[in-house]
Amino acid sequence: MPIQLLPSALVDQIAAGEVVERPASLVKELVENSLDAGASRIDIDIENGGLALVRIVDDGCGISAAELPLAVQRHATSKIASLEDLAAIRSLGFRGEALPSIGSVARLRIASRAKGASAGAQLLVEAGEVGSVIPAAQPQGTQVEVRDLFHNVPARRKFMRAESTELGHIARLVERFALARFDVAFRLRHHTRVLLDAPLAASPEQQRARIASIMGASFIDAAVPFDRQSGPVRVWGWLGQPEAARASSDQQFAYVNGRAVRDRLLANAVRIGYRDVLYHGRQPAYLLYLELDPQWVDVNAHPQKLEVRFRDSRQVHDFIVRVVHEALGVAAGVAAPTARPNALGISLPTGRVELPRADSPNIAEPATRPFAFGVPAADRQPALDWTALSAAGAAPPVSGESAPTTPLTDGVLGTAIAQLHGVYIVAQSAAGLVLVDAHAAHERVLYERMKREFGAEPAIQRLLEPQIAEVPLHQTEDFESLQHEFAAAGFEIDVLAPGRLAIRSVPALLAGSDAGALVREVLEQLQHDHGAHHLEAAAHRLLGNMACKAAIKANRRLSLAEMNTLLRDMEATERAGQCNHGRPTWTLLTLAQLDQLFLRGR
Repeated sequence: MPIQLLPSALVDQIAAGEVVERPASLVKELVENSLDAGASRIDIDIENGGLALVRIVDDGCGISAAELPLAVQRHATSKIASLEDLAAIRSLGFRGEALPSIGSVARLRIASRAKGASAGAQLLVEAGEVGSVIPAAQPQGTQVEVRDLFHNVPARRKFMRAESTELGHIARLVERFALARFDVAFRLRHHTRVLLDAPLAASPEQQRARIASIMGASFIDAAVPFDRQSGPVRVWGWLGQPEAARASSDQQFAYVNGRAVRDRLLANAVRIGYRDVLYHGRQPAYLLYLELDPQWVDVNAHPQKLEVRFRDSRQVHDFIVRVVHEALGVAAGVAAPTARPNALGISLPTGRVELPRADSPNIAEPATRPFAFGVPAADRQPALDWTALSAAGAAPPVSGESAPTTPLTDGVLGTAIAQLHGVYIVAQSAAGLVLVDAHAAHERVLYERMKREFGAEPAIQRLLEPQIAEVPLHQTEDFESLQHEFAAAGFEIDVLAPGRLAIRSVPALLAGSDAGALVREVLEQLQHDHGAHHLEAAAHRLLGNMACKAAIKANRRLSLAEMNTLLRDMEATERAGQCNHGRPTWTLLTLAQLDQLFLRGR
């Protein structure tokens, strides 16, 4: 077959294969056009999962009657006009392919009225054939109707999924738009059923309500808000609590300059930021907004504009890692407890629990509360029945110590009064009753201490005999690119031959561990992590295992002094709310919750 130019109709259908993959792709392109037109309200109507009808109505700036025929021509756009514009794209759409591609595989109707125009106009396109512009009754804005998608491409229509599946993709897409633009109202209907109604959210309370309607009230009530800026780069949003991590990544939303993306660099950065507080194999929930100069990001790197490229990807990656790590790394005395007493049937407080700080003037003398017979509790000093407590599994005070009869609340975690079943520390604070998992809390304290020592020029342990690490041949080059990072961490490793590494020294903190396994783990994860985070992540996993083995074990009897020392260490340790594996370390029963548990005041 000789070389020849393809007919324009065939070219449009080829382009439609990339632009209009399924009905959700069609909705994405049209909603992006509405947002670029400055719409403040967008209504989306769907029939039969989008195959029979997709109608988008907005109140944007509209299209003039003279420009309607041009709008359905390939590579015709109002978003860019020069190469400089392409290098700094601020709009969501810019290629000028969506409308002609849609018109080549469906029946397309565009009705629009430009701002200031006295009347509206409409244009019909069917199977690539463009009709004439005719007058139409239309308020300011644009209405786009797409009927019988892929009616003239039956082979393509056979690849569509069930109606519920296609509708699910559309609903998920509109939710992403609703989370991206709080300044725009969205409504999605399937036939006559409203699937999403998100009114304009101008205030923080309205924004939280919109997030709760999409991601769930449990997410936003316990999420950690964050907002950091470094020069022209800003990242803000909400991070889900580690104990609320999920099995899937369905609640991970990331936006770059208002554009929803599924970018591996951003996802990896957030995952590394969570690595010290997350269950293995679990996925965090988060809502992340990244704002930076459009010249620093290339949005023309993916056919569907779902991935982006950063001019300095390493700097962006490390900045997000640091922001997430710091946002989650709060001391126990500042953060609300992560474990919640759901199993006790106690009503949970709304929002995050506000705890008093250690320097609060009211923390030393909590208010006394009336007890039975009208006698104030402060006037009575009953001795604790340690025999009864021992029968329940509580630890008695060691010789020379007496059980405290007044709340000596030195910090927000209070003062220890007992040990329960050799596992839990019971403490009394100004806020109520504090329960601490001694092993999990001690594990976090040890782990953070080991990390600090590891990162500050660690001591070197010279091996009597080199450990030989066998690695795949192709990973030898990977090691050579990371050799200086291993050396900075305290490793001395030489390449004996392709696939054979000789480990001659290791950091003293890792003495006795399997150094060969550590090196192999780092090289195996090279394709997933970025730069120095390979070594750091693998080493931290070993440190975490060491801390777990060295932490307080169950059934070890602790003195009150030991318990209080652990509580004070927790208050001075970052991420003390979770152990290294993401389990909560402590919880709080407030006085109001205790009253409810015992029906006091009724």
